[in-house]
Amino acid sequence: MDREALWNQLEEAVVHCNRCNLARSRTNTVLGEGNRQARLMFIGEGPGRNEDLMGRPFVGAAGKLLDKMLEAIDVRREDVYIANIIKCRPPNNRVPKEDEAKICLPYLRRQVYLIKPKIIVCLGATALHYVIDKDARITAVRGNWVERKGYYMMATYHPAALLRDPAKKYEAWEDFKKIRDKLIDIKSAKE
Repeated sequence: MDREALWNQLEEAVVHCNRCNLARSRTNTVLGEGNRQARLMFIGEGPGRNEDLMGRPFVGAAGKLLDKMLEAIDVRREDVYIANIIKCRPPNNRVPKEDEAKICLPYLRRQVYLIKPKIIVCLGATALHYVIDKDARITAVRGNWVERKGYYMMATYHPAALLRDPAKKYEAWEDFKKIRDKLIDIKSAKE
């Protein structure tokens, strides 16, 4: 089966998923979007209100901030892929329950498999826990690279956390400079 057919199969599975209670209250599923051959992939927690309405990740205030952060390191949103741990909005934007995340993780793993990014950036503690280390604290590990199975992975603050606590923006900027530098290293190694 070719990649396009695999993507179509994944999209169909997510759109028709009703394996947890989140399916009952969603407006749209939010698989992800962006360059399906991206070197850089961002993983957030889950859709918020705007994302649920539009069926797209990171389109609210946090998404606008993420766009600005990408621009600051000379990366265009259309050159990266953005996804979430869960594909349906939890009520009142609560943190996903463990069973909800575990049901959606195979979808995310399939996305990573199909995209084959070189760099995965976890935005926030929920993504950190399900992708890098379930026991890690974002304040302790953010900005540090972990190499696993051929992927460079890092956690940083979720843009929504930066909107709530602007004092964390300096640390996030330091993390994004490391992302920029890693992209440059990967591009140089390829050439």
